[in-house]
Amino acid sequence: MEYIYINAGSSVAIEKSADGKQVDKIFIDGKQYKFEDGDIHDKGQFAIQAKRNKYQKFLNRQFENLVVLTGAGSSVSVGEGEKKGRLLSQLWDDTRDKLGESKLNAFCELVKYSDKKDDAYVKNLEKLLSVANAAKDFVPSTKDINIPTIIEEIEALIKEKCELKLPHDAPHHAFIEKITRRKVTLPRAKVFTLNYDTLFEQAGRKGNFTIIDGFSFSFPRYFSGRNFDYDVVLRDKSRLKEEDNFINRVFHLYKPHGSVDWEKTKEGVKQADSVKKALMIYPKDSKYESSYEQPFFEMMSRFQQNLRRDNVLLICIGFSFNDKHIVTAIQEALEQNSGFQIMVLNKGIDTSSSFKWLFDLSMNHSNIVLMDELFSDFALNYPTLKSYNQDEYKKITINLSDSDGE
Repeated sequence: MEYIYINAGSSVAIEKSADGKQVDKIFIDGKQYKFEDGDIHDKGQFAIQAKRNKYQKFLNRQFENLVVLTGAGSSVSVGEGEKKGRLLSQLWDDTRDKLGESKLNAFCELVKYSDKKDDAYVKNLEKLLSVANAAKDFVPSTKDINIPTIIEEIEALIKEKCELKLPHDAPHHAFIEKITRRKVTLPRAKVFTLNYDTLFEQAGRKGNFTIIDGFSFSFPRYFSGRNFDYDVVLRDKSRLKEEDNFINRVFHLYKPHGSVDWEKTKEGVKQADSVKKALMIYPKDSKYESSYEQPFFEMMSRFQQNLRRDNVLLICIGFSFNDKHIVTAIQEALEQNSGFQIMVLNKGIDTSSSFKWLFDLSMNHSNIVLMDELFSDFALNYPTLKSYNQDEYKKITINLSDSDGE
């Protein structure tokens, strides 16, 4: 039996045929669903719709605080033309193509990267960079393999592969449209993305959203954590009574691992269309330590603060739960915050060692939702909530009838 939705007693699971090509049985809330005789159903689609009905019902609740965390799953296969978002395993292939297989193998051997399966190196670029960074100060380079130079080449390749352009059919715009349909007096939706690309920024600009991202509104744009404390309001000078009207189409954007358009300068961290050396936490096991440096420390602090708020929903999209510093904050929220709820969507519900703890909790706790869903499908099926604006309760009705009622 394979789960595609879990939320304590509310669940959808399927059982496939022996060849794995079609769905034979569907289990809803632990009971096998019985189709009426003569009914013709695509059981696979029926199960998918049952899953979507459940998560739409869950999302239709009013959450005071909405936080989104996205990993590689929100960018993979997204991009204009041939250049699309890549997984770490695919970036390994890109590295092999750039360096050549023999040079990559020699580099792995020199830095003592030993993970192999069937005599081939396991495509774990994060671990390779971790051991390479540890080795560069102690292991002498050879005539053909210069360790620091190859590390720089791999990092430059990662940056280049993450310089993506938002295609017109990307799900990012539709998703932002829906999560920002909140009463303007509620806290703004917060998007934390672990990706280096600028797809969310491009979607925000395309949709004429105001993005509060920690950088100044003046140019050149420099980072300061206090910018997250600002908001955008409409001030009408003609009103006798002064009051602030919060405008809609605003969201917060945080990038705990940096961005392809960030650069460290003498004046501070600057955002620009073109940078010489991008400020990013590259894949390696020291990501946890790097998160204590600015501006990453500010991003992580804000993430922890938001998970501690009342009535907060965290939606995790395409996140592998392999980043220790992120997972630690989520675990603390689950243990300490009774108002914390989490929804996790990935391609398939993972039951591996790094994820099993959450899978086990989801079977018994109604504040945890796990589901098998792609970001593109989730953005399309995310419920469209009632739209709010500052004039909602100030409507004016004009009676155009004359005094005789004619």
